[in-house]
Amino acid sequence: MSEYKFKINGKDFNVTVNSVEGKNASVTVNGVDYNVDIESRSEGSLSSSAASPVAAQQSAAPKPAASETVSGASPAAAGTGAGKKITSPLPGVIIDVCVKEGQAVKRGQKIAVIEAMKMENDILAESDGTVTAIYVKKTDSVLEGADIASIA
Repeated sequence: MSEYKFKINGKDFNVTVNSVEGKNASVTVNGVDYNVDIESRSEGSLSSSAASPVAAQQSAAPKPAASETVSGASPAAAGTGAGKKITSPLPGVIIDVCVKEGQAVKRGQKIAVIEAMKMENDILAESDGTVTAIYVKKTDSVLEGADIASIA
């Protein structure tokens, strides 16, 4: 088990790498457990410990996104992504996605519901438009700032 402290976009993250098996790792970020997929490994970026791939990826990522290693992430579900991105206001688990790609939405309309600390939080559209991409699906774990959807 290895522990790291990261500062990403001015926010502190305490990361514990619990285990690494092949291209999968079990990590704890600020007390929330995640299973992550390791997309690439930079040789010599840190030590050759099992934590290197995850630590290198975390330090290179300015903002966590659903398409980056978060458990259950669904890159295939992402569309073109044109438009303004709606992001997660806090870390948690997506318990409902209330819109579909191509759907027209109004400002204040519920886009998704995230559960954090046993409370449900609605993620709302910030403007009128059309959903151009959905980056998450039900049961995905997301970090604060992760992309939820795009509206153009």
